[in-house]
Amino acid sequence: MRTLCASTLIGEFFVIGFAGLVAMKEPDLSTATVWTVCGVLMALSVLLCGMITRPGGVQLGWALQILLIAGGFVVPSMFVLGVAFAALWWASVHYGRKIDEAKARFAARAQQQSPTVPEPGGNPA
Repeated sequence: MRTLCASTLIGEFFVIGFAGLVAMKEPDLSTATVWTVCGVLMALSVLLCGMITRPGGVQLGWALQILLIAGGFVVPSMFVLGVAFAALWWASVHYGRKIDEAKARFAARAQQQSPTVPEPGGNPA
């Protein structure tokens, strides 16, 4: 799950940065405001890459998805991009968990089927 979610979050990092460039053209917004908000969201997306498997990591990812969609009120194309990334986030979490479960089953099956290997330095029988 971690790899899929981290890939989605890194993609969001770039989208947030590009949205910041578009938002700078808004005459009502100061450059400092745009880059403070975008910088915090970009930092959050990178930090979440390492927090995915920790408690609350997935929920923070969902909060980021909501913020991306809400960014559509400033940059209208973010409505579409936010929904697209929310769908990618759902798929990353859903299928990532299925992959993790399959890996665990495979590892357990391989553990049961592997012959016992003597420890190095042990007495040969």
